[in-house]
Amino acid sequence: QVRLVESGGGKVQAGGSLSLSCAASEYKTSRFSVAWFRQVLGKGREAVAAISPGGSWTEYAASVKGRFTISRDNVNNTVTLEMGSLKPEDTAMYYCAATSYGGWDKPLNEATYTWWGQGTQVTVSV
Repeated sequence: QVRLVESGGGKVQAGGSLSLSCAASEYKTSRFSVAWFRQVLGKGREAVAAISPGGSWTEYAASVKGRFTISRDNVNNTVTLEMGSLKPEDTAMYYCAATSYGGWDKPLNEATYTWWGQGTQVTVSV
C-alpha cells in the first residue's frame, strides 16, 4: 500500500504563487507515475498535471499550462507542483495520485491512478 500525503496548500491572492508537495511512503515510488488532480465541491475531479517515473515526461491540463510546473525528487520520494499566476478559478482541493502502470498513454486520466492522497486546499482570492 502506498500512502500519499499532500502539503503546501493555503490562501493566496490572485496573481500569487503556491507550491504543493506530495510525499510518498513507498521507496519504490520512483517507478510510479504521479499526477495532481483538483476538485471543487459539487463538481468532478479535474486533472492538473502528471509526471513520468523518471521525470522525463510531463503533461498539463490546458487550463494550467504555462502557469504550473510539476517536478519530482526520487531520492526523497516527493513530487512538487509549483503554481504561479494563480486565478480564483484555481481554487479547489488538490490531490496527488500515483500508479505503477508503466504506460504513458493516459497520464491525465483519473482511472489510470491507484493510490490517492487526502488532499490539500488551495484558495485564491480576487
